[in-house]
Amino acid sequence: MFRLISALTRKQKAYVFLAIDLALIPVALLFTYTVQALPTMPLETLVLTLPVLPYLMAIAAGLALWLGLPHIQLNAYEGHAVGLTAVLALLVAGASALLTGVSGLDLPPGTHVMFGISYFLFLVAARVVLYQIVVAIYRRAQPRRRVLIYGAGTTGTQLAQALKSHERIDPVAFVDDNTSLQGVMLMGLPVFPPARIAEIVKARGIGRVLLAMPSQSQPKQAQIIKRLQQMGLEVQALPSFAQLIGEEALVDKLTPVAPQNFLGRAAHQVALEADCDSYAGRVVLVSGAGGSIGSELCRQVLTCRPAKLVLYELSELALYTVHQELEQLAEDSGIEVVPVLGSVTDPRQVRKVLTEHGVQVVLHAAAYKHVPLVEANPLAGLANNVFGTQTLAREAAALGVERFILISSDKAVRPTNVMGASKRLAELVVQDLATRHTGTIFAMVRFGNVLGSSGSVVPLFQDQISRGGPVTVTDPRVKRFFMTIQEAVQLVLRAGAEARGGEVFVLDMGAPVPIMQLARQVIQRAGYTVRDADNPEGDIEIEIIGLRPGEKLEEELTLSRNLIGTRHQKIFCAQEERLSEIEVAAVMRGLREALAASDAVAARQVILRWVEGYRIWEDSRKTS
Repeated sequence: MFRLISALTRKQKAYVFLAIDLALIPVALLFTYTVQALPTMPLETLVLTLPVLPYLMAIAAGLALWLGLPHIQLNAYEGHAVGLTAVLALLVAGASALLTGVSGLDLPPGTHVMFGISYFLFLVAARVVLYQIVVAIYRRAQPRRRVLIYGAGTTGTQLAQALKSHERIDPVAFVDDNTSLQGVMLMGLPVFPPARIAEIVKARGIGRVLLAMPSQSQPKQAQIIKRLQQMGLEVQALPSFAQLIGEEALVDKLTPVAPQNFLGRAAHQVALEADCDSYAGRVVLVSGAGGSIGSELCRQVLTCRPAKLVLYELSELALYTVHQELEQLAEDSGIEVVPVLGSVTDPRQVRKVLTEHGVQVVLHAAAYKHVPLVEANPLAGLANNVFGTQTLAREAAALGVERFILISSDKAVRPTNVMGASKRLAELVVQDLATRHTGTIFAMVRFGNVLGSSGSVVPLFQDQISRGGPVTVTDPRVKRFFMTIQEAVQLVLRAGAEARGGEVFVLDMGAPVPIMQLARQVIQRAGYTVRDADNPEGDIEIEIIGLRPGEKLEEELTLSRNLIGTRHQKIFCAQEERLSEIEVAAVMRGLREALAASDAVAARQVILRWVEGYRIWEDSRKTS
């Protein structure tokens, strides 16, 4: 049967519909004579009508073809087609009255009215029944995907109407949050509350949910999709109006708010001016050149017009990316940009690079900075951050490099994590070399979090918002110092130019910012509302996940309150105690032995002994 229907051409289907329409004329006449009070029996009256019946059917056939009714497909038989059917029934009833009158068959006028109504109803009913039969045949021949429509509004009902005639998709029911719609029937489908999705899916064999809520905010859609996918359901979302009219390209151009907008103060623009003299015409090496800080150091050093810029980077992808960018920036300046793929822990490669390129200034930004990762991999963190710094600094001193500037962190002050302790040990190594090698100016610059850098909270929050949330905050009491990448690097370069040897420069980062406040700002700047106890209908929830291993509630910038001002109001010099040469040697020997034995416990004991203020991290939720 399925093959037979499929084999019929459009023209052949029209002839079938026309034959059915004509066959319904005597059926409608018989029904009319049955319900009408006539002096003769219904069959008798039909026999009396037989002489005019061929003419009536011929007129009906002509009228049907003229109106185009047989050519209308069953799945397109809607309001307009029903109107044409009514016109055909009216004209055929008029023709019946005319023909019976001419033939001398005396029938009451009401009979012709009743015939017209009956014929119209039969025509409509025949098409409805035929449609259901054809659909049932198609469904049996081709398995259909049973779907649930999430959203019973205008979009959902239009989708259900469109799917009624779809060959492969069978809409089973609606789900909607609107309580006024729950329990009613729309488009012949029941509307259920979302709480019953699991029950409906199991009972009705549903494998896919169609999300018909294009006007709903993206975070809320993402939350619903995530919940449905956790049930093992395939989810598809109806495109938004912007997508349907081709405006999606414009929507895609909307970008997240720039990180500096969350600083809570004006970013400080520091013109390097005379400080560029320390980098102009020199060969400058930037370690960790592919990172957020390292790449910005490279960009700003280029504006000082060095003779050569050496990019030292461990990550191939990061080195490729920054090299491509900097080559374009330096294209017309004549500055040579040299990419070097390698590790600062390799003394032979470090020596070769410094010698081969005649490096005069080293900006050391290479480090593992992600606190939980270094806490989970302490030996790797110490090897890279401490021994890498020692290797690069010692080779720089041996080859007479003019300046060596270490990029440090506020996490080095009284650290509770291995990453911070490793940065403090790196500072001690550089301070020790500063006292023993007067030919090279050693200094370090310490500052807090940088907005927009890799691993920074703002890009993390924005990514979480794009996925519908929640935005995760470790602890509502956490506060951090923040600075933009641009202003941090400007101050680093200026401090490096002012260095005379052994200084610990500290950048003024303003007041610490509560992370909870920052999370709210990022959500609101993205155009959404925070979902909390005061606003349960909000878009994005802030979830408290607890402090990560090694994380502190608040960071510090100095070990002491002794700060000396410099020529720039945002740069200070900290007066802090340092270890002697013998003590530094003992530290490095202890760490080297721990690394050789792969003994993380021993390494932590070395840190505990020599790093001022270091303490093993404890979860504040257990101690508060």
